[in-house]
Amino acid sequence: MHTDASLVVEFLNTVNVEEGTDLLEDPGQWREWAAAHALTANPAAEARAARDALRAAIGDPRLPGGSDGAVNVGTRISLTADGPALVADDVVGTVFIACARLVVRGDWIRLKICPADTCLWAFYDESRNRSRTWCSMRVCGNREKARGWRARAAAG
Repeated sequence: MHTDASLVVEFLNTVNVEEGTDLLEDPGQWREWAAAHALTANPAAEARAARDALRAAIGDPRLPGGSDGAVNVGTRISLTADGPALVADDVVGTVFIACARLVVRGDWIRLKICPADTCLWAFYDESRNRSRTWCSMRVCGNREKARGWRARAAAG
């Protein structure tokens, strides 16, 4: 079962900067991804616009910020046995509903983009004080710290 955070992060990571791949460029892979999440794939252009808007909102430096952020998303409210629930039939709507729940819970700020230029992987910061910087300290964090050390050693 996917959590709201894992669904959003997986959607944001359908683009892989390090490998130079974008799952949305292959219609078959995009439909498979959607089906694996029990969702209907939106048209690739629509999904890309939504993904880019979300990535920009959480700090992807490659994407322009400052737009009005308006993304048309098809959702509806359904009355269930547990009360009213937001419902969507496609990936984009479902991802935005997950984002809305993250905002309501105060967890939206835990969505981050790795600052390593070659990575830019989206991740969910599960640290207690929300201070995690890197997607992986072992990989990106270690690389960046080694670069900094080499630069200081060369300057000194």
